[in-house]
Amino acid sequence: MLHLFGFLVFFILIFIVVFIIAFALKNKEKGGEDVVRHLYTYLVLFATLMMVIGGGVSIFMATADLVSPSGYYQSFTEYKQMNIHEKIEGSKKEISEEELRTNYELYLKEEKARQKNQAINQIIKSLGFIVIPLPVFLYFNKLRRQYVE
Repeated sequence: MLHLFGFLVFFILIFIVVFIIAFALKNKEKGGEDVVRHLYTYLVLFATLMMVIGGGVSIFMATADLVSPSGYYQSFTEYKQMNIHEKIEGSKKEISEEELRTNYELYLKEEKARQKNQAINQIIKSLGFIVIPLPVFLYFNKLRRQYVE
């Protein structure tokens, strides 16, 4: 997975360099300042667009976790054995099977609620990756259109 990510970053950097060279050659007669201004505008547009797309993907994934949280994989038998081993040695109090079952069911509900709260928290954080860069993207896109005209 790490190799794939490295390859993707390398490919994007090569793409940006080729884009810069092609853009500079195309606008050679306009002068250096215009090329730098256009280049800066396109780089900001690219960065903000990637942030918005990443935020959208993150919101989708968090919504999937909210709608269908992953299950809890500890069985009742494992839970029971864990509680027996965690008892304080000085305590003589025995917990009945029904009480253990009730505690296990409560633990499952709490775990599901915790996962849903984490998903809601992730959605709120991901909205920042859309709400913050989107106005910047729209502003620089407006500037780009003015440069073209």
